Amino acid sequence: MTLTEGGERVTSVPPDACMGCKIEVGVASCLLTPTASPRDNGMVEEGGMKRGVFVKTEKAAQSPLEWSVSDVASYFIAAGFPEQAAAFRVQEIDGKSLLLMQRNDVLTGLSIRLGPALKIYEHHVKMLQKAHFEDDSAFC
Repeated sequence: MTLTEGGERVTSVPPDACMGCKIEVGVASCLLTPTASPRDNGMVEEGGMKRGVFVKTEKAAQSPLEWSVSDVASYFIAAGFPEQAAAFRVQEIDGKSLLLMQRNDVLTGLSIRLGPALKIYEHHVKMLQKAHFEDDSAFC
């Protein structure tokens, strides 16, 4: 899910991608934030039980619509899916293609294991689509 928080775009990542992060409470926002990145140079925030874990990256400022194949692969590597990121690269999935993907495309079209495919679709593809299309509806 992409949220706007103080001018920054925040993108969802599964909680298990943040194992080993040191977490501290932010006084102003009451959000839990790690002191170090779990993977790349992104920053992670936990926004409560229902909101999940979010990753802030430099790429997050760029709309998923503008992502290249490498950006999509980097997103999934940072989210904790390095093996599956290779499938997005092999199938040449860029940001536009990612936003057009349906559940069946992720579950069967990428030839990745079912467990990770379900997590990728439910926690990433759907959230990116929802955030992108909600943002666009504000201009209608």
